[in-house]
Amino acid sequence: MLTIYELRELVKLLEQTDVESIEVKHEDARLAIKRRTTGSVVQTTPTAKVVVAPVKAVVPTPVAPVKPVVEVARPTSVETPKAPAQPTENTENLHKVTSPMVGTFYAAPAADAAPYVSVGSRVEKSTIVCIVEAMKLFNEIEAEVSGEIVQVLVENGQLVDLGQPLFLVKTAQ
Repeated sequence: MLTIYELRELVKLLEQTDVESIEVKHEDARLAIKRRTTGSVVQTTPTAKVVVAPVKAVVPTPVAPVKPVVEVARPTSVETPKAPAQPTENTENLHKVTSPMVGTFYAAPAADAAPYVSVGSRVEKSTIVCIVEAMKLFNEIEAEVSGEIVQVLVENGQLVDLGQPLFLVKTAQ
C-alpha cells in the first residue's frame, strides 16, 4: 500500500485542487480521502495496510535572512541636459518618426557600430532608423516615409515613451 509520505503528498495535492474526494484501491486495501472546508478526513477500511517507514528526526538549522543586493548604475560623468534643437523653419514637410512602444532607444545595432542614420541621411519607407528595446526584445523601427533625416530628437540609451518623437524627416514633395 502507500507509505506515510505518499499519504501526506496525496493530502497536500488534494488541498491544492478543487477535488473534494479521492479513493484508492489496491488488492484488498481501500483508502478514501474526503475534503471538508475545515480540514481533511482520512477514512480507511480495517483491511487497509499502511507501511510506515522509520523516520529520522530532522533538526532545522537556523538560517540568517538574506538581504537582496541591489545594483544601481551611476553615471561616470555629469551631463547637462541639452536644450531641444529648434525645428527647421518649414515644418509642413516634416514627418515625426515616433516610438511604437515604451523602451530604450538605440541608434546603432551594437555599442561599437555606426548609427543606422544620422542628420542628413537619406531614408526610404523601409529603412531601419533605430532599435527600441522592450523587455529584452529588440524592435527595429522603420522610417515610414521617404526623405532626409533633419533631426535626431533622442540620445542613444535614452528611455522613450509610446508615441514619443524620435526623428524628424524632411519629406520630398
